[in-house]
Amino acid sequence: MELIKVGEKTYYIKNATNIGIYLTDNNNIYLIDTGNDKDAGKKILKIINEQGWNVKGIITTHSNADHIGGNKVIQDKTNCTILAHNIEKSFTENPILEPSFLYGGYPFKDIRNKFLYAKESTVTSIENNLPKGLEDFPLKGHFFDMIGIKTSDNVYFLADSLFSEETITKYHLFFIYDVKEYLNTLDFLNTLSGNLYIPSHCESTKNISSLVELNRNKIQEITNKIYHACKEEMTFENILKYIFDEYNLIMNANQYVLVGSTIRSYLSYLFDENKLIYEFKDNKMLWKQVN
Repeated sequence: MELIKVGEKTYYIKNATNIGIYLTDNNNIYLIDTGNDKDAGKKILKIINEQGWNVKGIITTHSNADHIGGNKVIQDKTNCTILAHNIEKSFTENPILEPSFLYGGYPFKDIRNKFLYAKESTVTSIENNLPKGLEDFPLKGHFFDMIGIKTSDNVYFLADSLFSEETITKYHLFFIYDVKEYLNTLDFLNTLSGNLYIPSHCESTKNISSLVELNRNKIQEITNKIYHACKEEMTFENILKYIFDEYNLIMNANQYVLVGSTIRSYLSYLFDENKLIYEFKDNKMLWKQVN
């Protein structure tokens, strides 16, 4: 982990999940997300302590385990407030909801792991509780009520609204809950005028236009592949296999629920856009192109 100053009051810790820091006065800070587990939380605290800072609060952009994994250890050590918005508050307080939602039932033990199932923490609603100098804004699409944070230094923390070229090239698929809202968020990102943008899983950048376009093009590519797969009647499981085969991906339990949930979201999007229909035959749900 590396601490980087990017404004008078704004810092971030460069990490697999970038951690934002905002200095509200000489001693007190707010964190933006906390990484993927208690070890990340401990490393964050070490850096904070070395600076002589006190963690006043944690702002949760969204409740995926790799963004709230350090919450509990930091809250236990500092008694800080954790702020989250709407559904993200509920998931952060009850993290069993994430693997349950992804799987669609009680999660079997192989997906009750730190990548999908964080430790619970005590959360306060973010509404009217942000410190002076910070603004939140909606970034729907990746998860239910994900938000971004703008600091007084005109630095934008963009959570998981954008994924890096390296991630897209290697994995192709990234988790999306609502494809239409994700595309709307990409349109919104193009309207921002910041000094610096820090997505959670990308390098910081002064210009996000090419990254926005890269993400949009990949979504369109996947949409077209799923639509093409449904030229013939296809079950969800066969569509999932088709996409894994197309991109030479390797299935495991985590990928099955993450990519599987994402493919279901694409199917919902294509259905709502009147591109696909479904019917039931022999007690199987079959997807196919609209004639």
